[in-house]
Amino acid sequence: MGPVLAGLLQLLALIGALALVYIPLGNYMARVYSSTKHLRVEKWIYKGIGANPDTDMTWPAYLRGVLAFSAVSVLFLYLLQRLQGVLPGSLHFSSVNPAQSFNTAVSFVTNTNWQSYYGEQTMGHVVQTAGLAVQNFLSAAVGIAVAVALVRGFARARTGELGNFWTDLVRGTLRILVPGAAIAAVILVACGAIQNFSGIHEVGQFMGGSQQWNGGAVASQEAIKELGTNGGGYFNANSAHPFENPTPFTNLFEIFLILCIPFALTRTFGVMVGSVKQGYAILATMFTIWLGFVALMMWTEFAHHGPALQAAGGAMEGKEVRFGIGGSSIFAVSTTLTSTGAVDSFHSSFTGLGGGIAMLGMMLGEIAPGGTGSGLYGMLIMAVIAVFIAGLMVGRTPEYLGKKIGGREMKLAACYILITPALVLVFTAASMALPTPPHSMLNSGAHGFSEVLYAFTSASNNNGSAFAGLNANTDWFNTMTGLAMLLGRFLPMVFVLPLAGSLAEQKPVPVTAGTLRTEKPLFTGLLVGAILIITGLTYFPALALGPLAEGLAS
Repeated sequence: MGPVLAGLLQLLALIGALALVYIPLGNYMARVYSSTKHLRVEKWIYKGIGANPDTDMTWPAYLRGVLAFSAVSVLFLYLLQRLQGVLPGSLHFSSVNPAQSFNTAVSFVTNTNWQSYYGEQTMGHVVQTAGLAVQNFLSAAVGIAVAVALVRGFARARTGELGNFWTDLVRGTLRILVPGAAIAAVILVACGAIQNFSGIHEVGQFMGGSQQWNGGAVASQEAIKELGTNGGGYFNANSAHPFENPTPFTNLFEIFLILCIPFALTRTFGVMVGSVKQGYAILATMFTIWLGFVALMMWTEFAHHGPALQAAGGAMEGKEVRFGIGGSSIFAVSTTLTSTGAVDSFHSSFTGLGGGIAMLGMMLGEIAPGGTGSGLYGMLIMAVIAVFIAGLMVGRTPEYLGKKIGGREMKLAACYILITPALVLVFTAASMALPTPPHSMLNSGAHGFSEVLYAFTSASNNNGSAFAGLNANTDWFNTMTGLAMLLGRFLPMVFVLPLAGSLAEQKPVPVTAGTLRTEKPLFTGLLVGAILIITGLTYFPALALGPLAEGLAS
């Protein structure tokens, strides 16, 4: 079997698996967030934190809950790292320095999981399990909660209430993420991923020196890392490490974990707004972009330009032989079109255009299908923009799901789509203009610029993957990427939740002959076009200086 055919068969198997779980998982999540019953363990948690789970919140209260919970989470994770040297199970690792502790705490709380450290040489068992792994669950649950709040804004009328943040957080964690990750962890262990609390072992002598490996609760963290679209690896090699991702099957399974919740949330959206066709329209938009990016990535990486690539059957540099170009390409697209950031290959070693495709996936806003929750609310914001554009074309007040899109709604949507590009471009420009940050670049020219652009694109979009050639473990990059992650995560929520509240307060308008049918293929095409054009106009100059220049020169 040739490598191209193998890649296509993996793609078809993945699509089939996602199709099988789409309806049952989407319906289940809709029931989770619509139920009025509380599990016993949930009642204990509500009592412990002093929350009334049956009290609905307006958008300011909901936002305060998100921000307060996240602030406490950052502080806890920061202190846990700073105290690592005196904690049991630290594997004799010292406490993490302040800049890196700040960066890592922000990274995992914002669902970014950007790592400027070697996981197996920096974090002990307590920090990995009680700190990083816990935030993998909670940050993902926060994202889903905000998405559900926006969906309720479309579904409800004449009320400013969006649900209860604490209820949504607890249910998302206990009813969706914990059982899903438990099942996934068992499968990963059965397929060869490790799960233990062993210490550091010397495994052999190499070139006059020794190599040391440490164990850990790897499979359980790998499961929620992918299922929650987090991305932080237990080891520095991330999902290219055989302890995390041992076989081609686990590689495909991990891609499935990355995509299943973001895609299925479109079904949840359709059920909760009372029209599954609306969910299918959003799904079609996400799937079209995702499949197009996979096809482009495979084409660029399989292209045989030059004797070395012809001999290898494609661009194999930086890719694991056990996964091949097909599996690596699908993984790279899926991890950058979501907020995952996990890698099974090194994006810096992709072809110039291939690295640009990975970068562009993040620049779209990670909405195809995006992160757990963040992908859905990002896509719904783009749908609001698309119906506004359509309204301008025909001279009619735009409407979406029976809600009028007026000046207030458009201002909030416009602020949402502008904030992330501003962060990416301003931080990149500052890093290239100052004398010290460019010293962290391994490469010069277009590829070196791409390393910096990729870093801030990844941080601002809460992705977490890196171009690998950049030394980000400096005070500048630890601080600046930390700020980019904080602002890139919470400023969009500051606009999403007021938009949800504004929509929930409206009285639904009846459907007429002039209403744009947003469940039809025509709207899907309009939405895809709006996404690509807005992103292209925003980022094209920066892309032209980096991956496009490198790709055209090769």
